[in-house]
Amino acid sequence: MRLGQSMSRANTDVQVLTEQRRVDWFLLGLLGALAAIGLVMVFSASIAQAERVLNDATYYGRLQAIYLSLAFLAGVLAWRVPLDLFEEYGPVLLLLGFMLLILVLVPFIGKSVNGSRRWIDLGLSFQPSEFFKIAVIVYLAGYFVRKGNQIKTDLAVFFVPLAIAALAALFLLMEPDFGATVVIGATIVAMMFVAGCRWWHFFLTVVVAVPLGIIAILIEPYRKARLFSFINPWDDPFATDFQLTQSLIAVGRGSWNGVGLGNSVQKMAYLPEAHTDFVFAVFAEEMGFIGVALLVTLFALIVARCFKIARDADRAGLVFGSHIATGVGFWIGLQAFINIGANMGVLPTKGITLPLFSYGGSSVMAVGIACGLVMRVAREVAIETEVELKRSVTDRLETMHGKVVLQNV
Repeated sequence: MRLGQSMSRANTDVQVLTEQRRVDWFLLGLLGALAAIGLVMVFSASIAQAERVLNDATYYGRLQAIYLSLAFLAGVLAWRVPLDLFEEYGPVLLLLGFMLLILVLVPFIGKSVNGSRRWIDLGLSFQPSEFFKIAVIVYLAGYFVRKGNQIKTDLAVFFVPLAIAALAALFLLMEPDFGATVVIGATIVAMMFVAGCRWWHFFLTVVVAVPLGIIAILIEPYRKARLFSFINPWDDPFATDFQLTQSLIAVGRGSWNGVGLGNSVQKMAYLPEAHTDFVFAVFAEEMGFIGVALLVTLFALIVARCFKIARDADRAGLVFGSHIATGVGFWIGLQAFINIGANMGVLPTKGITLPLFSYGGSSVMAVGIACGLVMRVAREVAIETEVELKRSVTDRLETMHGKVVLQNV
């Protein structure tokens, strides 16, 4: 009886401990803080444009609040779905993702904005490339589990992810959306590296990809203009370089402490896309270097937490979940790096949003779902840990009971 009571009490203690870990509160807190700061900045950065165009100063801020709420619900749904289902239906998600990339190019379905056809308009507009990022991460995570070590030795296995990247790039560049092409391609390569691809395979990839990337830039006049604008933004500050120079002015005005929340001058019709791609510039102007440092730290902590969850999943034998967390962490980190770099003039502008910070329903929803997936990985790691701890406690108690019986004999 005493052994049974001890085992029951120990198992209860283990279950309580792991139940607390099934929600990664640290990651959830980081994401919540990022989304809350971003919402405040969207309200602040969009006031001038919303008042001027829509006669409603809070229009974009209210929409962003709705998007964030929907993203939270979508993330909770993803958190509740077992990873086995995502692994099983990964190929279906990838196929659906490609179908959406094709549909966006179809007249009367694809919606053109500022010369780019990146949205599907079915009464409610959304950007397929954002959700394709999730599909390709889920599919490749399952692919690497199925192929295992073959990716190290079999070139055919190695080239499948690259073929996916090339096909996606073909459709994305037809929109055109060079920024999404870079993010998706780099995420695929990063996941391949973590999966164990050999260095010389990557060398072949770089030899092929870099010239193609240069050609893709040079054959399109607007990409070429952005490149030269990045190299010398003050060469034509009132035409092709206008957006970048206004962003640099905003960042420079912020100095150390910023001009104060709501006091940005550049958002007053000087800086285009102030609440979307360039909301970071407004944030830097209002919050200064200290605010920027805190924001960068917040992104770094989110990425580091994703990678920690990936490591824990790998140690627990959840290889699929490990690849998911790795892909999502790299995606968020890379997109944040590119957006901030473009706002500060150290990278060419690419029209990429700052995750959970910039205005935009598709981006916010996609990141919400992706983070829900990472939270699911953390939950299954906790469940696996609970099983192992219960087994370990049971074995130890049974061993102790056996020793007591022998001593009594």
